[in-house]
Amino acid sequence: MAHLYPKAEALRGSFYSPAPNRQGAQARATPFQARPELYGAAYSAADGARGEAAKLSREATREFEKASSAAQAKSGKIELYSGKYYAACTFGGLLACGLTHTAVTPLDFVKTRRQVDPSLYKSNFEAWGKIYRAQGIRGIFTGWSPTLLGYSAQGAFKYGWYEYFKKTYSDLAGPEAAHRYKTGLYMAASASAEFLADIALCPMEAVKVRMQGGSPNPFAGAVDGFTKITAKEGYAGLYKGLYPLWGRQIPYTMMKFASFETIVEMIYDRLPGEKDDYGKAAQTGVSFTGGYLAGILCAVVSHPADVMVSKLNSVREPGEAFGAAVGRIYRDIGFGGLWNGLPMRIVMIGTLTGLQWMIYDYFKIFMGFPTTGGPAPPPEKK
Repeated sequence: MAHLYPKAEALRGSFYSPAPNRQGAQARATPFQARPELYGAAYSAADGARGEAAKLSREATREFEKASSAAQAKSGKIELYSGKYYAACTFGGLLACGLTHTAVTPLDFVKTRRQVDPSLYKSNFEAWGKIYRAQGIRGIFTGWSPTLLGYSAQGAFKYGWYEYFKKTYSDLAGPEAAHRYKTGLYMAASASAEFLADIALCPMEAVKVRMQGGSPNPFAGAVDGFTKITAKEGYAGLYKGLYPLWGRQIPYTMMKFASFETIVEMIYDRLPGEKDDYGKAAQTGVSFTGGYLAGILCAVVSHPADVMVSKLNSVREPGEAFGAAVGRIYRDIGFGGLWNGLPMRIVMIGTLTGLQWMIYDYFKIFMGFPTTGGPAPPPEKK
């Protein structure tokens, strides 16, 4: 059987270069031997790519600085905690929430469908496959228009009012108490902001859930859904999910803002130097990391209420009392049903929250404001 195995010389030549012969010439390379003359070209290509990437990064930074300076010059000097400051934060929140929620509409669509009817699909990929084959890419993005409108309004209210309530409650408490009880202050400010934000969100949330939960989709778009619901049920039909929406969003937002502020502060405490020592990219990277971790906590805390919101907007009968509807739905799905779709929501909310904080803080940098979070100001010494 020896003829079935390669000779030792052939094996040695496959793994390393043979030594020079007696005349000093290099032995002929084997077909499987690496070619050292190609290494220089590979390294040159890699160095060229890195150089090009660095050049593009410098150009992007210059363009950002140019646009930021132009925007700040046009708006004038905006003092922190002034009316213009809160207006700018409101617009930053609109961008952060409206864009991110719209981008993850396919995730939200399948989550809502599976919450309304757990037997409809066996997995998320099966759901996307069936919807795509039946309706194409447009079907996967069912509900994008009420999502964009509703969450843009919610983000504007949430971030703008949070900045206002955070400052107001800090002033009422005084510097020492604000520093000592900062986590409670974050939670109170975010709960107050979300209470108002949900009033702005609720009408489009009702339209979105009915579009995504209905099979087939009963509305042609956000305006069509708004018109049909109000014509049949009045404006109260748009707000019949407000109480569970508060139950979902207020704990969610309290966790989102308080944990984000705390996580970001912990990150900067463990990094060398101060927060201001780091550049824009590093600070927004910290914002994304803190936001993603906070989003995981938010998803777990608010998920049972999220399932109930989807169910109430889909199966609650006109005129049915809120408590009676909640009791009937709970009897149907049980405690386990309140956690249906949690893994998908963790992925969705973690990504959403990380991107929202990154966009929001990037916009604040663009306007010349400090980013959110980091070490709280020390109490004033008397």
